[in-house]
Amino acid sequence: MSDRISGIHHVTAIAGEAQRNYDFYTGVLGLRLVKRTVNFDDPGTYHFYFGDELGSPGSILTFFPWAGIRRGRRGAGEVSATSFCIAQGASAAWLERLAAAKASARREGERFGAPVIAFEDPDGMPLELIEGDAAAGASQAITGFHSATLQVRSRERTEALLTATMGLDLVGEENGRRRFRGASTGIATLVDTIESPDARPAGLGSGSVHHIAWRTPDDATQLRWIDYLAQAGMNATPVQDRQYFHSIYFREPGGILFEIATDPPGFATDEAPDQLGEALRLPSWLEPARARIEAALPPLVTRRWEGAR
Repeated sequence: MSDRISGIHHVTAIAGEAQRNYDFYTGVLGLRLVKRTVNFDDPGTYHFYFGDELGSPGSILTFFPWAGIRRGRRGAGEVSATSFCIAQGASAAWLERLAAAKASARREGERFGAPVIAFEDPDGMPLELIEGDAAAGASQAITGFHSATLQVRSRERTEALLTATMGLDLVGEENGRRRFRGASTGIATLVDTIESPDARPAGLGSGSVHHIAWRTPDDATQLRWIDYLAQAGMNATPVQDRQYFHSIYFREPGGILFEIATDPPGFATDEAPDQLGEALRLPSWLEPARARIEAALPPLVTRRWEGAR
């Protein structure tokens, strides 16, 4: 297939208190808030997009923060860990940084030859830092996603979708974990599967991943993916305009919600690159309700991003 999936576009999760979520991902992990908007389907809550300087595909972790929402339930049918890439040799510095922020972190040994640090965000979302190639000039900074872990009860049909339909390649197996690589190179190209036949179904809540999105280069390719998925027995939604990319959604056989998102147009469509995330941005169809939307959102204290470090 010529239209193979190149890798991860973004991961979207659920958080609790908005300020706490913002403070952790910008202040502790050093990501940039590249877009502050609302959930287009439920504009009573924020939608935060964190990523690298420009919110490049493969670096974007997004959140719907709902104050007071109950914690999610770990189990099968979810992205059970979201992993970021850090520089080779940066683990010790990151352990110190996380400890200073009172984020309990632990070394997980090596996975496929790379050191792994496991920890949770303030809402209990499982996160990992995995050593890999560093970006120039960012010796300790997160450079984007390394991988994601898909936990399912039975992985046969999930893996068939990943390989036969989406075009990922099986590249390794270790301790019951199987690793697949997308068609691209660099960061955000890997996904692992773990089979947990006796696990209870995962339950959405704070600290849960809502969906994982895969990259496609343009609108025309995305439309072809609707046909590819139909041929594989998957029912994808019509194209959804998410302002900064276009999306289709479907649920893979293991129960995880997948999205295929276009790389363009990107986050600089309604803000200058040096001002990303500084103001609440709304799509045109929600602008008439701006006053009501802003009044319903909790206040958010932000600070200017000073670059990856």
